[in-house]
Amino acid sequence: MGHSAAVWDFRAATEITKDWNGIDQVVLRTPQGASARVSLHGAQVTSWRNEHGEELLFTSSKTILKAPKAIRGGIPICFPQFGNCGSLELHGFARNRMWIVDENPPPLPANDSSGKSFVDLLLKSSEEDVKCWPFSFECRLRVSLTTKGDLTLISRIRNINGKPFSFSFAYHTYLLVSDISEIRIEGLETLDYLDNLSQKERFTEQGDAITFESEVDRVYLSSPNIIAVLDHERKRTYLIRKEGLPDVAVWNPWEKKSKLMVDFGDEEYKQMLCVDAAVIEKPVNLKPGEEWTGRLQLSVVPSSFCSDLLGLDKSGL
Repeated sequence: MGHSAAVWDFRAATEITKDWNGIDQVVLRTPQGASARVSLHGAQVTSWRNEHGEELLFTSSKTILKAPKAIRGGIPICFPQFGNCGSLELHGFARNRMWIVDENPPPLPANDSSGKSFVDLLLKSSEEDVKCWPFSFECRLRVSLTTKGDLTLISRIRNINGKPFSFSFAYHTYLLVSDISEIRIEGLETLDYLDNLSQKERFTEQGDAITFESEVDRVYLSSPNIIAVLDHERKRTYLIRKEGLPDVAVWNPWEKKSKLMVDFGDEEYKQMLCVDAAVIEKPVNLKPGEEWTGRLQLSVVPSSFCSDLLGLDKSGL
């Protein structure tokens, strides 16, 4: 980066405002005009816009804007449980807790600091959490926006307890798409997946890409570290790069299930697709003092650029 990027103070590009529910949110901006909003309720990214001001994440118009209900859209943090795979509330409690801003965060790595606007949010186990999940933890989420407008989320979960614990985790990412019938996912072909519509039965993906013509609710296993979601109508592609997150959950409720969700519009399934970088099949085990890191990077490129990139490198970041 040039000199101007090196002296760009992230604090000047970061502000705390109130969201529509009166809850504090952090707004990240780049000099080029890209932005992201992160609510302290659940540390949930609720908006990600490119330099043209175009929204890239889906949020339902019917979402219930009242805590403790999680917002239907954006990027909810699923911890310490994904879905209903344990005894806790759906997707765990982290997305329904108030996080705090770390005013003195660790610095960005030297090779990662040029021109990034970022914020660190913290969640520590409370008495309420310990009642339903009897472990002590510290969860740190760093959300950053590069000068190019790429969105990065890095979670660090530390066991500060005297006993080991295990957890599953996901960045439950709601992508905004033009028309679900025109969308394809590349990078998951030939993989095994668990089908939540068939009691988590294990299948092998047979298609050369994933397309959508009915409800899909799957967890793809041992996936590559770069996945592409191609939006044919908009001629753009979401690139999902990840580390420490071997699984990918793919979900679209389609017509019938959409009508059963009170916080989701009947026709909104056409404009959204969840593609979640996750660790689900084999939970993370942390001994006392150990820390786990999971990293997600989202970027948008012209679709013509994508296939070349996928062919060159599926190793990730």
